[in-house]
Amino acid sequence: MKVLILTLKGLSRLPLGVLYIFADLCFPILYYLMRYRRRVVRENIARSFPEKSQSERLSIERKFYRFFCDYVVETLHLLSMSEEEMRRRMVVEGVPDMEDSLTRHPFVFIYLGHYCNWEWISSIPLWSTRSEHVNGQLYRPLKNKAFDQLFMDLRTRFGAVNISKYEALRHILTYRKEGRRAIIGFISDQSPKPISIHEWVNFLHQDTPVFTGTERIGKRVDAAVYFADVRRVKRGYYHLTLRCMTEDIHSYPDFRLTELYMAELEKMIQRQPHLWLWSHKRWKHKREAVEALQRQHAAGENRE
Repeated sequence: MKVLILTLKGLSRLPLGVLYIFADLCFPILYYLMRYRRRVVRENIARSFPEKSQSERLSIERKFYRFFCDYVVETLHLLSMSEEEMRRRMVVEGVPDMEDSLTRHPFVFIYLGHYCNWEWISSIPLWSTRSEHVNGQLYRPLKNKAFDQLFMDLRTRFGAVNISKYEALRHILTYRKEGRRAIIGFISDQSPKPISIHEWVNFLHQDTPVFTGTERIGKRVDAAVYFADVRRVKRGYYHLTLRCMTEDIHSYPDFRLTELYMAELEKMIQRQPHLWLWSHKRWKHKREAVEALQRQHAAGENRE
């Protein structure tokens, strides 16, 4: 394992143009030979774009796999990328607005998605004009300790702090108790566990369970909320616009802000559909089965 990690770190030092050659070579292997999650990707795209023709959906599918190979080498390159190169390749707009919001609120929460290169968004601290606040992001720890440390290293290279999703509330409440202001990113577009599902929305033509933790924690700590709107300008170059969704989170009824986030994410996906993580089993939970499981769980708790 150590040899593999050292090899990856060595490869990360290659120019991104060279790494893209590896990405081009990996595409036919991943798509045609390994057929990595082809069935999941194809079904997700078909259900999300019923208005598109078969050839249009297949085009999105192939473009997704090409982008996914690019994402892998871009993320690898992050291990060695200089600040100057990152600033050229990931332009971030809206950080001063967020920091201004932070003068009126103890926290700013950013809604993110698995869209474009979400790992590069950890470079937001490079665009900060102040150093007194925390720049953090939630993450799910990996079971493999070596790879978990590898991803910790690449996600903290430019000053961001990693916060385990399982300890998010504790960390945030600790920051509040200590009087430390923080900007924290939440990737909220995957599928929650059935027992944790509180809300469903219509997303990409499908009944979709959603994470509501960002909104619920935000209301508890009076956070301003922003949306990360990102575009791929060209290969290896992205533009991120941080757009304020609200500075009055309590004015929204429960789950309304989550619905607005999902609507913004859908618009972003429709703009460049191949840049979302279609290989994730986003719609594996169905409402009737989830509600039956939740009733069973509640009945078991009542008996106790």
